[in-house]
Amino acid sequence: MQAMNTWKTLKLGTLGIIILSAALGACKKEENDSPAASVPLTEDEKSDLLFMLEEEKLARDTYIAMEAAWSTTQFANIKNSEQTHMNRIADLLQANNVPYLILPEGQFANPALQDLYDQFMLDGAVSEANALRIGATIEDLDIVDLQERMDATANASIDMVYSNLQCGSRNHLRSYVGAIAAAGGSYAPQFLSQAEYDAILSGDHENCGQ
Repeated sequence: MQAMNTWKTLKLGTLGIIILSAALGACKKEENDSPAASVPLTEDEKSDLLFMLEEEKLARDTYIAMEAAWSTTQFANIKNSEQTHMNRIADLLQANNVPYLILPEGQFANPALQDLYDQFMLDGAVSEANALRIGATIEDLDIVDLQERMDATANASIDMVYSNLQCGSRNHLRSYVGAIAAAGGSYAPQFLSQAEYDAILSGDHENCGQ
């Protein structure tokens, strides 16, 4: 898949000023509410939160498009969970008075994320199997990105949010891989180690933050 090379070269450092748009809608909660601000955020923590907000938006927007194309149960359900993920990050940004704005569906301030979305639209339109592999890839990367940010912060509020989101992403990965396998296909991890991937797939569905 052409998008894989873009993923692997994506630099996840400081974004600078990221522009994101519009109010987040209500949806079913998959994780607990974000805790209130307690310790001032560092600039790196702010940048990481803003990036993860847009990466979760990438997942949501991609799944919205794939559900419209294929009417697949996984996309229909998980797109709502990704909105919840966005809400949890937005809650934390608001609690710490960090400005953000979410761009319209399919638009991203980060050029690399925009390129990924555009490529996913092309690849996912080819077949439902491709679309499901895109879903697995997004969750694979999201788990790794969230872990890197948990390792980089000592802020308990941020760690709680990232941990709950990562739990949700593990459930999503299991769901996508299960659908791929049921259709006779397979998925090889792109970012997780094989051992990490196997441990997630062998685990049961988790009740994230509940």
